[in-house]
Amino acid sequence: RDAGHLQIPRSHRMSVTVPGCVDGLVALSERFGTWGLSACLEPAMTLAVQGFKASAEQARAFAAMADVYRENPAVSDFYPDGEPVAEGDLVRRPDLGRTLGDIAREGRSGFYEGPAGADIVEALAPYVTEDDLAVEQFEWTEPIGRQIGGVRAWTMPPNSAGYLGPATLAVFLATDPPDDPEDPLWWHLLIEAHRSLAWERERLVADPRNAPEPAASLLSDDYIERAASAISVDRAGTWPTRPSATTDTAYMCVSDGYGMAVSIINSNYRGTGSPYGARRSGFLLHDRGAGFSLVPGHPNELAPGMRPAHTLSPTLWTVGNRAAWLLGTRGGEVQPQLVAQLAARAILNGASLEDAQAAPRWAMTSYGAGETSSVSLEPGAERAAQALREMGHEVNQLSELESGWGPMSIVDLTASPPKTARDPRVHTTRALVVDVG
Repeated sequence: RDAGHLQIPRSHRMSVTVPGCVDGLVALSERFGTWGLSACLEPAMTLAVQGFKASAEQARAFAAMADVYRENPAVSDFYPDGEPVAEGDLVRRPDLGRTLGDIAREGRSGFYEGPAGADIVEALAPYVTEDDLAVEQFEWTEPIGRQIGGVRAWTMPPNSAGYLGPATLAVFLATDPPDDPEDPLWWHLLIEAHRSLAWERERLVADPRNAPEPAASLLSDDYIERAASAISVDRAGTWPTRPSATTDTAYMCVSDGYGMAVSIINSNYRGTGSPYGARRSGFLLHDRGAGFSLVPGHPNELAPGMRPAHTLSPTLWTVGNRAAWLLGTRGGEVQPQLVAQLAARAILNGASLEDAQAAPRWAMTSYGAGETSSVSLEPGAERAAQALREMGHEVNQLSELESGWGPMSIVDLTASPPKTARDPRVHTTRALVVDVG
């Protein structure tokens, strides 16, 4: 801030907070695991050592970042002979395989107190130290939830913006939408439901120790009804109605035959993450710290021990005390928008999973205080696009499906056997039902 920065630069070591992923996986395994961490990591270790074919997205990402990563030993496997891998090239990652082996054998100490920990400190000094890595980074957090139709949607509270997905659906239902998802009014009301909430995200999403509102209030009846009451059925609105202060991700969901279900997101944040890597250990470091604010006194202000605001929005839906649906995606700040759309079609409207995945999607990245409605829309919804324009929305009609608005993953656990469907936006998406005996 003293150097004149208004945001944390991606190139600065302060964009990397203390890595907590391994602590989280160890904690999950110890509390809920049935296979043990070593067995869970074995397939990944095998792939790292024996190799895998580079995907189209990996090839594009590492080609785009070649000037940043070409000389970085943490990802040298993606630059054989100094050139980025092409789609289909075999990539072997022995250093990462050794790091996974250390975790499999020794748990957290194999990572935070081993070569990987030393590499992290070397890459981030003086901002991350051995003392920082000695502190366990995981926290067990109470989710927040709301009944929506016949199911209850659960997601992570702030410092996640995940509440926006279920809250959007709750506001949408409160506007008495039409039953037909092809009705332009259906599109309008779902878009406005999100806008009626998202304008306030920057003020509300922060480390819970600093957040200005209790997490549960973000899904409360009062909050939902107040947002719904401000929506017009025939015109795009402008928020706020009161003053306000001013990516790449991997989602996975899995369940077993005993009722255990997991909805989980990992993220490097922007694309491949920060420019910094663990040089001997085969991995890059995220840049989630760039999600902090540098505005003095802001609830999300950069400070020691705080967690940055983020967009990760895994959801798990229950009926009674049993898991009924698993749903999530990558997509940065549009994640809650995508969750709301797929849930509206599949969970609330009863569309087949294949039809719900293939249906055109919309997204917006401009919805702050005072913003007008500006929506990008995939092809296949031309009728809705025209009607939205007439209601005052600015519509950018895309010519093809947007790969960044997916892949979305969804599992219907109410079906027997469970049902799932792939997202056509990313050709490498896999949706599997596996019998492991």
